[in-house]
Amino acid sequence: MKNKKSYAEIMKSRHTANKDCTESSVLDIYIQMILDEAAFRKELALLEGKIDDALAKRNEPLFMECSKRYRELKQLV
Repeated sequence: MKNKKSYAEIMKSRHTANKDCTESSVLDIYIQMILDEAAFRKELALLEGKIDDALAKRNEPLFMECSKRYRELKQLV
């Protein structure tokens, strides 16, 4: 006898495969969002440190550059 699957069995297997694929895709997106948020916060913290250093050293060009980038990032929030 041949091993043939019924239409219902084929549709069930396709539905399960799509569900697994969708769930992993959503999980991948969620993980990427977390990583992006962490990188964003890290960049803001580094800019804050550079701005503080520029103020302490009275380095106006560096202060202007870093504060401009900081403002651009904060507008994204």
